[in-house]
Amino acid sequence: MPDTVASTNLFDLTGHVCVVTGGGSGLGLGMAHGLARAGASVAVLGRNPERLQIAATALREHGNPVLAVPCDVSDEQAVTAAMAQVRSELGWLDSCFANAGVRGSFTPLLDTTLTEFRSVTSVDLDGVFLTLREAARQMIAAGRGGSLVGVSSLGALQGMPRQAAYAASKAGVTSLLDSMAVELARHGIRANTIQPGWFETEMTAAGMADERFSSRVLPRVPARRWGGPDDIAGVAVYLASAASRYHTGDVLRIDGGYLKF
Repeated sequence: MPDTVASTNLFDLTGHVCVVTGGGSGLGLGMAHGLARAGASVAVLGRNPERLQIAATALREHGNPVLAVPCDVSDEQAVTAAMAQVRSELGWLDSCFANAGVRGSFTPLLDTTLTEFRSVTSVDLDGVFLTLREAARQMIAAGRGGSLVGVSSLGALQGMPRQAAYAASKAGVTSLLDSMAVELARHGIRANTIQPGWFETEMTAAGMADERFSSRVLPRVPARRWGGPDDIAGVAVYLASAASRYHTGDVLRIDGGYLKF
């Protein structure tokens, strides 16, 4: 990446092309809104076409091009085709946020089959690899660098009973991004991990509605509230923008101070 930045606003993403997987709802949609507000053209990828179209309609209110692309990130051919469509319709990719993920069922370890285990890792780890590999290929071909971001979880740091596949995948995401940071730096490509704490999303709604859970966990959050989609928007803009041009191989934990208390 060049040592100087043309724009006086380091967070200006005008002319920037982003991909956000799992962008139809939750944290992915929160990131997409932040990126679109900053001026970026955004492609949201996900498995639910109807949800994607609703998200795209909302994102277009920011006044920038938006593309909704149905895609199962565990399917290599689907990922390759989706990323090619983004290139064709929006232009060369500048940043990519591999956010799509599933939690799976809360099955005891001894009862978990290999098929169940892989149903999670195929999305939460393989899907991140496929998405970011295709993004990196575009960035290298364009020759102007870029930013790769994987979304992990506090589950990468804390034991998660009945969630071994999810926790293993999220820990793997961090190591994958660290490896990409070292290998791709010579191409001007940065690679970082976002590690969210307890955010109120569709995936976590059931747990947060349980008073026993919330009474144990929420008092441990110094911010004294759950995170919301808007709380992830700023870090997405930072990682996509020129403001982070020398920031790579890192984990940015957004948890309201949870792990420090």
